[in-house]
Amino acid sequence: RCVAKYLFDNNIVRKHGFDIETGAGVRGVMIHTQNGEATSVTVDMGKASLAAKDVPVVTKKAKLVAEKVKVGGEEREITCVSMGNPHCVIFVKHLDSLDVNGIGEAVEVDPMFPERTNVELRVWERGSGETLACGTGACAAAVAAVEAGLCPKGEDITVRVPGGDLVVKYTDEAVYLTGEAVKIFDGEIEI
Repeated sequence: RCVAKYLFDNNIVRKHGFDIETGAGVRGVMIHTQNGEATSVTVDMGKASLAAKDVPVVTKKAKLVAEKVKVGGEEREITCVSMGNPHCVIFVKHLDSLDVNGIGEAVEVDPMFPERTNVELRVWERGSGETLACGTGACAAAVAAVEAGLCPKGEDITVRVPGGDLVVKYTDEAVYLTGEAVKIFDGEIEI
């Protein structure tokens, strides 16, 4: 979203819809403006996969959706989603009273995830720990909520993360992520 805002606001690309090539493939973006400036961006995040082999997750099942399994040392109900990177989504009732760091660390490196995993309680990114937001994590959480019957498919779902609200729409064709894009500073590098 930030790259799209930068390109649009700096007159590098002045179309409201264009493609950006990423490490995960080409992603289409749609710029939403106010007073000629990009304020939010919708990104086509591609298709979600629930296939265990795509996550990857070690299991005898084809997919894990709202499945109770022993992971991170405890039995938890999890949904595994690939958004081009692995996610283990865990829905809980009282998030504020949980040890997010302890659970995130334990689940991330559990042997059932051979490439480690991002853990969506709030936002736990593999190799980084708890972060304020993660676009693919918000998408994985929305996909898991739909697949578990908690939200309707094809409608906007607001995902609240510490860094702000994101809106996700999960369809049969793709997962769409919309969120603010805000410039917070300019900088210079001296060489």
